[in-house]
Amino acid sequence: MLLNGWLLLLVIGSGCVSSSSAVGSFSSTSVTSNSNSGGGSGSNNGLYAFDPTRHYSEVPISLQSGIGKIAKRKWDQARSLAVLEQAVEDYNAEIVATAPDAVSAISYRRLIALPLDERFDPPMGVFSHGHVQTGDKMSLPACFWPAIQKSGAEVPWLFEVSRISDVTGERAIFGEKEHDDDDVDPGLNRVVGGAIDFRSPSNYVFLPRWMMLALALKPRDVVDVRLKQDVPSGSAVQLRPHTTEFTKIANHQAVLETELKHYSALTRGSTIPFDYNKQRYYFDVVDLRSAPRGEKVPMAKVQDCDIAAEFVRPKDQLQKKQQRANNKKNHDNETDSDDDES
Repeated sequence: MLLNGWLLLLVIGSGCVSSSSAVGSFSSTSVTSNSNSGGGSGSNNGLYAFDPTRHYSEVPISLQSGIGKIAKRKWDQARSLAVLEQAVEDYNAEIVATAPDAVSAISYRRLIALPLDERFDPPMGVFSHGHVQTGDKMSLPACFWPAIQKSGAEVPWLFEVSRISDVTGERAIFGEKEHDDDDVDPGLNRVVGGAIDFRSPSNYVFLPRWMMLALALKPRDVVDVRLKQDVPSGSAVQLRPHTTEFTKIANHQAVLETELKHYSALTRGSTIPFDYNKQRYYFDVVDLRSAPRGEKVPMAKVQDCDIAAEFVRPKDQLQKKQQRANNKKNHDNETDSDDDES
């Protein structure tokens, strides 16, 4: 009888943390926090805290540790997640109760962020198939679909994801690199993108990896998501390739134009990925200009726009130039030092 009770507790604990299976590649990534960054100081406002160190413990508890310890760990994880989900649920209920109109009640939500993975890949034949990580599409709760319908939002349907001061966890730096600059925090507090579907569980949003990195989010950080209808159409964008390899592709401008079609909008300061010929390339969004006046803007639509895209000097060339400059400076300093000694 006692054994059956422990097994029931284990099942309950496992069920409550079932969303952890969607963590994907982030589950094995080393995460550190940068307490000196803004856009969410990391106090988490009490209830908006989920301790990832307990969930991603590097030393798993085996049956040899005792079934009681296993059950307690599962119970603590489930309780922590349940408290977080309830806090988000209560906040969203307040949004609905205090909204001035029906559209406002469903156009904005506070959500728990998790990384998107290949299980969200649309079927073959759908435009976004094969571009889960090389596009700007996120999986959203079902409430945003009627928000689009009732607001009369025009295509492309865009959503802003933003960090929340004193609620979102401390900015994270990811130790295991998918590309050379995973450990560089771009310092963004908001990004914009489209929707891959509206089947995310209530109170959750699933974001492509580059968005998680742009906002320096850890799995289960809390963010604000809102339907965004005032993003201007873009007229020009400057992109900085991370390597010169992309510019060596014979038709790289045509490749750029083709891959940009998987982005509804761009955010200045973000780093976006493209895939070509089974290789992934990364690009910094250096500059964005709106139509028709060419004003500098933080976000711009690129879908269904006549936008001019150009490359600036690749990042690896800049790094080599900086390295040469540093070497020359060090050499000059050594020469001056030798002259002083003589």
